Amino acid sequence: MPTREHLGEFELIVLLALVRLGDNAYGVPIRREIEKRTGRSVTVGALYRTLDRLEAKSHVSSRLSDPIPERGGRAKKFFRVEAPGMRALRQAERDLQAMWEGLDLSLDLRKAPRHVS
Repeated sequence: MPTREHLGEFELIVLLALVRLGDNAYGVPIRREIEKRTGRSVTVGALYRTLDRLEAKSHVSSRLSDPIPERGGRAKKFFRVEAPGMRALRQAERDLQAMWEGLDLSLDLRKAPRHVS
């Protein structure tokens, strides 16, 4: 039976930001989207390491824009979610829904039964 590779939390967040941004998904807007929606500070290094990892898994692809004079002649690197990335997102959604199903987090956890290993 083939094993499924699961997305890490930050990989999931980055993929969702890419889906939201569509054709405008490059470094600065990706960071802004994540920070705006999660309140979480994102370093450039962490973002690009994650994007590189997702690209190595074929979840995303990238392309360079033409050189931009306002950026000193440097190009922007745009990212898009590919079919394997969309499948991974859908699977993550199903997995999380299955784990949330039937839970009532309003319960007092101090009174919840504890499992002993």
